[in-house]
Amino acid sequence: MEDKLKFLEERRQVVFQGGGDKRIEDQHGKGKLTARERLEQFLDPDSFVEVGTFVQTGLEDASTNEIPLPGEGVVTGYGTVEGKLVYIFAQDFTVAGGSLGELHAAKICRVMDLAAKNGAPFIGLQDSGGARIQEGVMSLDGYGNIFYRNTLNSGVIPQISVIMGPCAGGAVYSPALTDFVFMVDNSSYMFITGPQVIKAVTGEEVTPEKLGGALTHNETSGVAHFRAASEQECLEKLKKLLSFLPPNNLNDAPVLPPAEPTLSAEELLQLVPPDPNKPYDVVDIITRVVDGSDFFQVHEHYAKNAVVGFARIEGRTVGIIANQPKVLSGCLDINSSDKIARFVRFCDCFNIPLITFVDVPGYLPGVNQEDGGIIRHGAKILYAYSEATVPQISIILRKAYGGAYIAMNGRCLGADVALAWPTAEVAVMGPEGATNIIYRKEIEKSEDPQAERTRRVDEYRFRYANPYITAARGWLDDVIDPRNTRRHLVRSLESLKSKFEERPRKKHGNIPL
Repeated sequence: MEDKLKFLEERRQVVFQGGGDKRIEDQHGKGKLTARERLEQFLDPDSFVEVGTFVQTGLEDASTNEIPLPGEGVVTGYGTVEGKLVYIFAQDFTVAGGSLGELHAAKICRVMDLAAKNGAPFIGLQDSGGARIQEGVMSLDGYGNIFYRNTLNSGVIPQISVIMGPCAGGAVYSPALTDFVFMVDNSSYMFITGPQVIKAVTGEEVTPEKLGGALTHNETSGVAHFRAASEQECLEKLKKLLSFLPPNNLNDAPVLPPAEPTLSAEELLQLVPPDPNKPYDVVDIITRVVDGSDFFQVHEHYAKNAVVGFARIEGRTVGIIANQPKVLSGCLDINSSDKIARFVRFCDCFNIPLITFVDVPGYLPGVNQEDGGIIRHGAKILYAYSEATVPQISIILRKAYGGAYIAMNGRCLGADVALAWPTAEVAVMGPEGATNIIYRKEIEKSEDPQAERTRRVDEYRFRYANPYITAARGWLDDVIDPRNTRRHLVRSLESLKSKFEERPRKKHGNIPL
């Protein structure tokens, strides 16, 4: 037995060493951790249980500990994060560049299946040179098996991709199918075709960072949701995200002890300028009504005219959506529509209540927006809110004009509770535009058209651009003192805890993609 145990330990050490000291040193030289170091740093101490430790391609003689591809270039298993179960894989770049072959993919699929069966989040730490070309179509089939499981598990368990090195070709589509993507500055890259191929085909010269780095995918493409300056910071952000999420679609998110906001509610009276055309930061509103003034933004650097993210109200997770008046006046455009719709659908999948703060002048006008399909993209928000069955609360802070008022979870789209601040203006369009149409003749005939126009705008704003006509129709439940916003949210969420909605039976809808 001693000889067998010694052989087992030696074999295990070969697998644990991955590509060996030289390649581990190279990995560290790039400022990157190894696969096992990442797992050790991310998971609770001594909680990791490896699955598929000795998986090996083409083993014909088990009498030797010479393993050509230790661990098949990926470490798979499960562990806990702050006591909560997760299933995880970490690609090992020190072994064949972390390339994906048949058994590499099989190991990943194994933990994906276990995550689904056990209702736990699935996390991928990706650091791979792509498909293992030597294995030909077997590696392609491996990718396909992963994509298939990503899709089947979507909306069942949270799926999170963490890009910690290269991710190219077909490999990028698994992260694209997951719920959230993290990237690290200057070390993680995602692209279908790399800079060399692009130069050969189109003649364009571009660096990997510009083509598919963390900044590009967080600010421009929207493929990634989070960026970090280091791997350590990235893993800490991942832990924080998990703290807001339920393990699956049948369980609730973790509940923490309630915490009052650290910022004063009195300041809410001054944060929204009385001039509806002046900007302000809507995050200043959000942080004064949520627990501990702690708001965790998602897609923070993308489509900044909209804000989405997670927070807690009385210890319970909520998803927050808001227009951002300091960017494009908070208009809805193609990218912000996609951003909002995707976030709403995620929250609905995992039973996370939605709170929407509205200050929207309309959809962004322009030929580029129309050519790019603003109609189709804008419809995604309508679809997402209408489809959602979780508790939904909307609060109009200031402007709510036209179709954008409807899109931002108006009562007609299913808001369970609709509130407004006294500063709210709810109308088909802004007072200036409405005046130009309604009183055009009177203004033209006036001796002083500019003065007449100003008078008419003021009159329209006083008579119609306020929340009370909307409230009179029953489309607002109440007009509230801004300082009481949190209290209304707490009471509304408590009343909606047991909300249940029946919907028509169908296979699935056809969202305008």
